[in-house]
Amino acid sequence: MRLPASLATFVLFVVFCFSAPASVRADTGPAQTAWRLLDYISVDYGGAVADGRVVSAPEYAEMMEFGERIRTYLVALPSTRAQPALIEQAEALQAAIGRKAPESEVAGLAKALASDLLAAYPMPLAPSKVPDLAHGAALYQQQCAACHGATGAGDGQDAKGLTPPPTAFTNESRARQRSVFGLYQVIDQGLDGTAMPSFAHLPSDERWALAFVVGRFAYSDADARGGEQLWHSDPAVRQQIPDLQALTQRTPAALAQAIGDEKARALAAFLRQHPAATMSAASGTMSLARARLTESVSTYVAGNRPKAIDLALSAYLDGFEPVEPILKARDDALRVRIEAAMGDLRAAMSKNEPAETVRERAERLSALFDTAERALSPQEASIGSSFAGAFTILLREGLEALLIVVAMIAFLRKAERADVLPYVHGGWIAALAAGGMTWAAATYLISISGASRELTEGFGSLIAAVVLVSVGLWMHGKAQADAWQRYVHEKLSHALSRKSAWFLFLLAFVVVYREVFETVLFYAAMWSQGSGFAILAGAAAGAATLAVIARALLSYSRRLPIARFFSLSSILIAILAVILAGKGIAALQEAGLLDILPLQGIPRVEMLGIYPTWQGALAQTFTLIFMLAGFWYTGRPAAVRS
Repeated sequence: MRLPASLATFVLFVVFCFSAPASVRADTGPAQTAWRLLDYISVDYGGAVADGRVVSAPEYAEMMEFGERIRTYLVALPSTRAQPALIEQAEALQAAIGRKAPESEVAGLAKALASDLLAAYPMPLAPSKVPDLAHGAALYQQQCAACHGATGAGDGQDAKGLTPPPTAFTNESRARQRSVFGLYQVIDQGLDGTAMPSFAHLPSDERWALAFVVGRFAYSDADARGGEQLWHSDPAVRQQIPDLQALTQRTPAALAQAIGDEKARALAAFLRQHPAATMSAASGTMSLARARLTESVSTYVAGNRPKAIDLALSAYLDGFEPVEPILKARDDALRVRIEAAMGDLRAAMSKNEPAETVRERAERLSALFDTAERALSPQEASIGSSFAGAFTILLREGLEALLIVVAMIAFLRKAERADVLPYVHGGWIAALAAGGMTWAAATYLISISGASRELTEGFGSLIAAVVLVSVGLWMHGKAQADAWQRYVHEKLSHALSRKSAWFLFLLAFVVVYREVFETVLFYAAMWSQGSGFAILAGAAAGAATLAVIARALLSYSRRLPIARFFSLSSILIAILAVILAGKGIAALQEAGLLDILPLQGIPRVEMLGIYPTWQGALAQTFTLIFMLAGFWYTGRPAAVRS
């Protein structure tokens, strides 16, 4: 079996599959550090400069140092269209600090840059579940009270002699400028130039719990009681904090601009003590999608097209994609319409269409968001929809991988090489185990971003398509019985060497893990909505259905003559290669790695990998032509080919 020499490519892909989530964190490390320093400058600059004069030389020196570091971190980030503009903003901030600009100007520049940085380099913005604040309070006493004091006043026994002194979390003027996310960033990475260490060794949930605990020190229980009454009595106030992510992002000062200082203080006090209250008002991450959409249109109208495209992409990857699995289970047609509308919006921006056209497409998308929020509401969840979603997701995602693995097993049985079967079985079993590890990582350790998910699916699909093209052409060349008999007698023992057996292991691993990765993320999103028993039942039914299909296909393949088996297998693999080529291009477009050029008159058929874009159509057409040409060439008599 002379399979293609793609072993190195597969190894690289396997490394990519496992490292993608971790690399997201590594790539955004400088962004997180820069954001943390920006947050610090926006809050503490007033302690260094007042009325154009330096009032604290050490703190002013720190501001100057942090301004320079921010620019250095931005330069070190992965290159994007937004990076040059971010560096320009950092230089403007440096200049403002250098000329001792007013506090309001420096804080405004720092906050604007922090917001743009989040849009260009998305980071985990909220905990995956409601933090355990009782545990967080105990952690605070163990880890933080020695410096910051038992009540957060910055008067701990180890605070003496520290320069700068530990932050007093009870200082309300500072607290109203800090978000819970900002506190989390400092806890996560520490603060250079101070005694504040990184607590990255703690699990993410514990770091979030600590952030909420220190964020509530500035507010009294009386404030919290007033906030509770306000929260339950005023729907307009609840709309200001629609979900847990909004709670972690908004500072009390920003909230005060919308509802006033008194209400903002009370609401911050209550929600930082009881973050679970936001869960009842949640509409997933759709609020973020709306905010990014609005920012994108206004930025486009202002003339900054690259940043507008980045914001539109963030609306999809960070706002819509986290709820996509749930919406897919409840109203898949609506999901398809939203994905198409978001692609149309980015395409219009890429082609520099008039602002009015972009506004119209954004309004159409906003109306679809309204419909999606109704579909995503808790009352729309049901045991039946959870079961159906779990069943169809596993069946759909598993079928492509099943067909390829079954073809490999059937081939080895035809070749009477049962000794190589353990490699194939080992490949798909290892993929399932890796899927379990992915689930554990996504649930307890890291946040797998939308971009990481789309890139993994996209590159996995394209690599699998390339390999399937080679395997399909090889199988078609053996479709003639005489060719197969020569192959068996002359080359089989060499072709199915240990090296080729490991190639089969890797092929089985990659095609199965690609589907497992997607399925795990779908199930994790659905599980957070409840109905766990229905989801497990749907998964079990899907697995049983796949097992029945596999048994039927293997039984049927045993009865097929050799030539007929190879002919049908090569056609099946060719079809799968064309499908995966289309899906791979679409995923890379959704991740923002490829532009979108709409193609009119082409239907969207996800099952066949057909998407109405020029890039996808050309990729599938090229793959199909290549396969047909290869079939013609390998189907000719050997004497003619030579």
